[in-house]
Amino acid sequence: MHAVKVERHDTARREHHTNTGVRAVEQYREHDHGLYVARPFYGHPRVAYWEAHLLPDLGVQLCRYELHGGRREFDYYMDVARIERRGDLWFVRDLYLDLTVWEGARAEILDTDELCAARRASLVGEEEALYAVERAHAVLNELAQHHYRVDRWLAEKGVALEWREAVLA
Repeated sequence: MHAVKVERHDTARREHHTNTGVRAVEQYREHDHGLYVARPFYGHPRVAYWEAHLLPDLGVQLCRYELHGGRREFDYYMDVARIERRGDLWFVRDLYLDLTVWEGARAEILDTDELCAARRASLVGEEEALYAVERAHAVLNELAQHHYRVDRWLAEKGVALEWREAVLA
């Protein structure tokens, strides 16, 4: 069990602060619905590159990964989160629950056990735990209604996102 992870994006310094350190960011781009971030994953055994859209109104950080010489296990990864901006700083409070999406096929909610354990240990309050469950289930149900097509789900919300062209297989 671990405490709630809080990440900080410093767009002025182009730094991504995580529980494992500070990483240089290749690109930050603000848009009407949040913040796009892209950076290499140096020294990671599987992940070569990470990009994400922080979407405060949807309560998710939507991620894509490029792997070293291999096919992704899923197409998108979503962290259920509270996302807040304060000037040049963006804060992501990861509320344990995650969703994986196989585009056009299926989606799954992950880490329910972690959220329950964190709630029992008072690492997360009742309001945040309920928010996480409600948000994860709403996203899962909405994705199902759009046949697990992330772009269609987002389009219904009035959100169009741009991603980097993949450079690795």
